[in-house]
Amino acid sequence: MKKGSLATVFLVVLIDLIGFGLVLPLLPFYAREFAATPVVIGLLYSIYSVAQLVFSPIWGSWSDRIGRRPIMLLSTAGAVVAYIIFGLAESLFVLFLSRLVAGVMGGNIATAQAYVADVTTEKDRARGMGLIGAAFGIGFVLGPALASGLIHPGFQEWVMAAGFTGLAEWMELRRFGLPGFFAAGLSLCSFMLVMFYLPETVDLAAEEDVEPADVGKSERDKQQNKFRDESREAGLDLKQDDRSEIIRNSGSKSISGTVARPSVFMPEFWRQLSAQQKASGGPLTFLLGAVFLLSFGQASLYSAFPLFAESELGMTPEQVGMQFFYIGLIAIIVQGGLIRPLSKWFPEAGLFFVGNILMTLGLGAIALSQSVSMLTVFLGVMALGHSLNLPTINSLISKEAGTNSYGAMMGLSQGLSGLGRAIGPTWGGFLFGSAVFLPFYATAAALSITIWIGWRVYRR
Repeated sequence: MKKGSLATVFLVVLIDLIGFGLVLPLLPFYAREFAATPVVIGLLYSIYSVAQLVFSPIWGSWSDRIGRRPIMLLSTAGAVVAYIIFGLAESLFVLFLSRLVAGVMGGNIATAQAYVADVTTEKDRARGMGLIGAAFGIGFVLGPALASGLIHPGFQEWVMAAGFTGLAEWMELRRFGLPGFFAAGLSLCSFMLVMFYLPETVDLAAEEDVEPADVGKSERDKQQNKFRDESREAGLDLKQDDRSEIIRNSGSKSISGTVARPSVFMPEFWRQLSAQQKASGGPLTFLLGAVFLLSFGQASLYSAFPLFAESELGMTPEQVGMQFFYIGLIAIIVQGGLIRPLSKWFPEAGLFFVGNILMTLGLGAIALSQSVSMLTVFLGVMALGHSLNLPTINSLISKEAGTNSYGAMMGLSQGLSGLGRAIGPTWGGFLFGSAVFLPFYATAAALSITIWIGWRVYRR
C-alpha cells in the first residue's frame, strides 16, 4: 500500500502543480492587459498566498481530524472553480478573485506532505518529501511549457487551419483564457484520482493505535494527565471529555495532533508553536523561520523576475515561461533523483545548509545578468539550492513534530510559507518600481539569515 499510495499522491500533486505552473508565468502579462502596475502585479501573487496563510493551517489540522482524503477532494475541487474563473476573467477584479479562491482552497500540498509522513519511516522521510518536490519540479517544467505552447501564435494558426475558427477567434481575443481552462481540466483529473485511487491513512493509524480493551484505567489516566499538563503549557483550556476523546482516537503524545490549528494571526498560534518547540527540544522555531524566509525569497522572484526579463533583456512571455521550465527541470533532476543518494551520503542538515548558500547567491546574482544565457546560469544556481533545501527542511520539520501531528505541523509550515509568499511578491514588485536590480540584492540579503540557520542546525 505504501508504494501505491506514494505513487498516487505524487500523481495528484503533479497534476495539480502542472495547472499551477500553467498560470504562474502568465500572471504578470495577463495583469498588464488590465493596466496593472508592478505593485499591483505583486499583490496579485500575494492575495493567493495570504489566503493560504490563513487556510493552510486549518486544512492541515482538519486533515488530522477527519482524514486526508476529504481535504484533498475539497482542495482539488476548489482549484477547478478557481481556474475556470481565471479563464473567464475580463477585469483585474475577476483575476484577483480567481487567485483568492485558489488560495483559500489550496490545502492540497500540506495535506499531501502529511500523507507522505503517514506512510514513510523517519529513515525514508526525505525521499518521500522529495517526491513532493519532484512533483513541483515537473509541474514547473510541463506547466510553463504548456502555457508557452497554448498562447503561441503558431498554435492559434494551427487551430484555425484545423477548422476551429470560433475557437481561434476566441483565442485571439482572450489570449490567456485557454491555459486557465486547461488547468481546470487537469485539476478535475486530480480530483478523480483522489476519489477513486487514494486510500485514507488517518483512520488506519487510529485503528492501529487504539488501546486493547484490557488496558488499565490508570494508564489512560496517566496519558490524560500528561496531555492536560502539556495543554496548559500551550495556553489551551480543554474540557476533560475533549482530552479523553483526543487520546482515545489518536494516542497522541503531541498537543498539536488533533487540536484545531489557529491562524498565524491569532495568539494561540504562537503559544502552541512555543509549546511544540519546548516539547521537541530541537531547532523547530529556527526551521519554521527558515521556511518563511525561503518562501519569501522564492516568491519575490515571481513578480520581479518576469518584469526584469521583459524590461532589461527584452524577453517575451513564451521565453519567460521557458525559464520557469528550466527551473522545474533542475528540481526534477535533484528532488526526483539525486536527493535519494545524497540523503544517504550526507546528513540532511548539511544538504539544507548548502542549499541555502546556493539559493542566496543565485538569487542575488540575477541582478548582474547582461544576457539571457547569464540569467539562465544564475537561475540554475538558485534552483539547485532550492531543490536541496526544500525536501530536507520538510523532512527535518516532520521529524521534530510529534508522530500524530504531521498534518497540523505541515499545515503550520505551509502557513508560514504562505506568509512568505504573501509578502514576497509585493516586496518584489515594490522594489522593482524603485530600481530594477533592488529586489534581487535586498532579497538575497534577507536570505543570508537562512545560511546562519542552516549552519546552526548542521552543527547541532
